[in-house]
Amino acid sequence: MARRSAFGVTHDLSSPGPRILATYRRLEGRPGGSWIFGRIMARMVPYTASIKPKVEELRPGYARVSIRDRRAVRNHLGSIHAIALANLGEYASGLASLTVLPGNIRGIVVGLHVEYLKKARGPLVAESSARAPEAVDEPAEHSVVAEIRDADGDVVARVTTDWRLAPR
Repeated sequence: MARRSAFGVTHDLSSPGPRILATYRRLEGRPGGSWIFGRIMARMVPYTASIKPKVEELRPGYARVSIRDRRAVRNHLGSIHAIALANLGEYASGLASLTVLPGNIRGIVVGLHVEYLKKARGPLVAESSARAPEAVDEPAEHSVVAEIRDADGDVVARVTTDWRLAPR
């Protein structure tokens, strides 16, 4: 589904999830594939690129994303900044959500709730699972959770992303 703007630019209005998943699958396991996929996603979501996330696994309704502990994502207390954690959780939950949305449904984040449970230090992994929404005939709310764990497996943060889904 495409729409032409007043300036003649064509915008694809279909859900980006299937394209993201197809691109990931094409690049998965290839030399440099993870890096290339990261660059593609950085162009799509420039703000999220600031934390340099690495998509470790992506399949319909599931995403596992990691970040390294580095100075650029730390706060003045020597732990990973709260907003970097929120960014990581929102990215993982967004990937999980988008990969199960039917092409005729659009979604936009309308809320974000973050629980900070423990100081985050070292490499972190965010995991999120999303189920496909039931038929969306009118605007509906849909929440997806991502848990962020440290190298010891302890949950350091839990991010709940609230989506507004609507038919195109």
